[in-house]
Amino acid sequence: MTDAVEINFDGLIGPTHNYGGLAHGNIASAENEGKVSNPREAALQGLAKMRRMMELGLTQGVLPPHERPHVPSLRRMGFSGTDAEVVQIASLASPVLLANVSSASAMWTANAATVSPSADTGDGRVHLTVANLSSHLHRSLEPPATERVLRAMFADEGRFAVHGPVPFATFGDEGAANHCRFAKSHGKKGVELFVHGESAFANGSTGKYRARQAVEASHIIATTHGLKRGSFLLAQQSPQAIDAGAFHNDVVAVSNESVFMFHEEAFEKREVLIEQLTARCEAAGLELKLVEAKASEVSLDDAVRSYLFNSQIVTRPDGDMALILPTEVEENSRAKAFVERVISNGGRIREAHYFDLRQSMRNGGGPACLRLRVVLTREEVAALSGTALLDETRVSALEDIVRKHYRDRLAASDLADPALLAEGRTALDEISGVLGLGAIHDFQRG
Repeated sequence: MTDAVEINFDGLIGPTHNYGGLAHGNIASAENEGKVSNPREAALQGLAKMRRMMELGLTQGVLPPHERPHVPSLRRMGFSGTDAEVVQIASLASPVLLANVSSASAMWTANAATVSPSADTGDGRVHLTVANLSSHLHRSLEPPATERVLRAMFADEGRFAVHGPVPFATFGDEGAANHCRFAKSHGKKGVELFVHGESAFANGSTGKYRARQAVEASHIIATTHGLKRGSFLLAQQSPQAIDAGAFHNDVVAVSNESVFMFHEEAFEKREVLIEQLTARCEAAGLELKLVEAKASEVSLDDAVRSYLFNSQIVTRPDGDMALILPTEVEENSRAKAFVERVISNGGRIREAHYFDLRQSMRNGGGPACLRLRVVLTREEVAALSGTALLDETRVSALEDIVRKHYRDRLAASDLADPALLAEGRTALDEISGVLGLGAIHDFQRG
């Protein structure tokens, strides 16, 4: 291990993975609404990706699924009885409501939090701010459980600072999906880019879809993390990208160390952003490497439908970089041609790996959605609590749990099945045991 390592904490997909079509502005989610899902296949696809990342020599972590259906939320809405009765009554009252409290969307851990490594922060600790996810009901249920998980993992307050969500629902925050970091290497002091849709005080979007990230939330996070002026930058996502289905910036841009890969139409005032970002990187001793897809080469529609930019760029132990891509990119001739051009141009990105993540992709989540990046020093890695860092034994144990307790078919009508509630809780109990995180779910806490 070098002095610092970037760990991808992937979300383990939960037993209630379904196609509820709940996310306005997410084209894949809308197009697959009501289809029958396969939670077992979804979770195994995610674990196969984690296993392959380990084979590439990378440090891989995992975050557990959340408790779903979330009975405490239903009780707050006035439903009563046994837990099974609460779920069944809610289903009769409002199937849409049950779909919201049953969503497995916490698997997209790029929305779990925004993370600044200790090299960037004022007090020399790793700072993590839990996303409030206030734009949609099903996602707004996630922050309390996410905060418990992160506090359990990053429990050493001398090295880690876990912050609760940005206050005020108006200040929407969607986490690391709207955050990029640039540095000479993972452990060096870097420049952080926070991307927003608009101000919370704007009169309202005139576009097809409304923006989810408020500039005020991004600024609160940067200052809470102790980032000094000049070491971070706020940038606006272009309305045309949002209207094309790029509901988060990581659908049209991705970074790793000195490399910035993005679509030509990803940002408002693109030229100004590139000029300012380049200058701040130079001040930090970093030469920014731009990898841009022109609209004439890859349209926004191609980018969104293939999830070309919702890839991961990872640094292998030998220093070369690799792209982690969904198979949808391989099947899109223009997106694939762009990848081949990037690999052949002599830059740091030397290889591409394609992954079958169709169960997640049909809900609008690609490789980058499934992971939260956390840069840690060797000492910080040693200070982690629990066993959320994966090895062969833990991956195999999680696969066994999935095969044993997850269904291979789940329709919307199945969400009210009392057996599904019991199966999910049994699976989550066993997953908690494997990860050593203690009682992190409401049903475990009494």
